Amino acid sequence: MRTADLRTRLLAAALSAVAGFVDAVGFLLTGGFFVSFMSGNTTRMAVGLAQAAQPALVAAGLIGLFVGGVFLGTVIGRLTGARHRPVLLVLVTTGLATAALCHALGATAVAVGLLALSMGAENTVLTDEGEAPVGVTYMTGALVKLGKRLALIPFGGDRWAWVPMLLLWLGLLTGALLGALAFARLGGSALWLAAAATGLLTLASLREIRR
Repeated sequence: MRTADLRTRLLAAALSAVAGFVDAVGFLLTGGFFVSFMSGNTTRMAVGLAQAAQPALVAAGLIGLFVGGVFLGTVIGRLTGARHRPVLLVLVTTGLATAALCHALGATAVAVGLLALSMGAENTVLTDEGEAPVGVTYMTGALVKLGKRLALIPFGGDRWAWVPMLLLWLGLLTGALLGALAFARLGGSALWLAAAATGLLTLASLREIRR
């Protein structure tokens, strides 16, 4: 495996862990809505439409902000070229830190919106030629690929091709667990930890470019 490929896969797993952490905190802050898992919000929106208006509006708003984050990250990524990873990581870090500050000031709704926007942008960090090779805030696709790659091993497929997908899922799971534990102790202030994590990833990305 090439070193560059390994670093990218480790970055993807780290981003998934951050996404899991933030999603767990956002889920607990909102009482059952997601800031990175938009399939879940789509289901919440549908149920809300069938039963009551307010949950549907909340879910729709989060979906819109997530898509807006993807849009913003993609545009910035195209404009910054080869330096897009650290630039986008700065964007995500700024969004998470601002969300933590808003929560501290009592503006929880604004904080949650910024979390969805930031998670949308996070999905563009690994963008290559306009398309992200893998989603880092949702795992259904990764689990499908994991199952397919395992199934292909008896037919001559790469026996280790499933490992990166497993790492992504484990990253999200571990991050979500840590997020729930951190929320139990720190409440919404746990978001500062997520901002610190993406800040460290930014520094690591800048170091990689300098090499």
